[in-house]
Amino acid sequence: MAKTFMQMVGEAQAAVPGISAAEAQEVLKCDPNALLIDVRDAADIQADGHIEGAVPISAGMLPVRADTEMPESWRDARLADRSRPVITHCVLGPLGAISAKTLHDMGFTNVRYIEGGIEGWRQAGLPIQDAGMRPAPH
Repeated sequence: MAKTFMQMVGEAQAAVPGISAAEAQEVLKCDPNALLIDVRDAADIQADGHIEGAVPISAGMLPVRADTEMPESWRDARLADRSRPVITHCVLGPLGAISAKTLHDMGFTNVRYIEGGIEGWRQAGLPIQDAGMRPAPH
């Protein structure tokens, strides 16, 4: 049976824990091995800024970059350790949740996503790098 995007989000949120922006910041501060992955497309990252230290790997490329059976040049070495703490984020949270579930399904044992995405991070008053590059409204 076909699923909608929001059904897929619900399944992802049930399978993988979400954390607040403040909790994510604490994990990143306390665990130098924690990896934050920004799953937005490059154009969105450029337009809206990014969280310092976030690794840009789009949701579409994440399964390829994390697959240890892919040619080495296609993989991201930072995703070789399946026990490494990984936090994903998108704009508002849903695609971050789906991306976290993708990693979970691939055998990652310590993966979460930021509830509210980068907007939740921004609303929590946490710093955004290169913010303000949004095009002016017409």
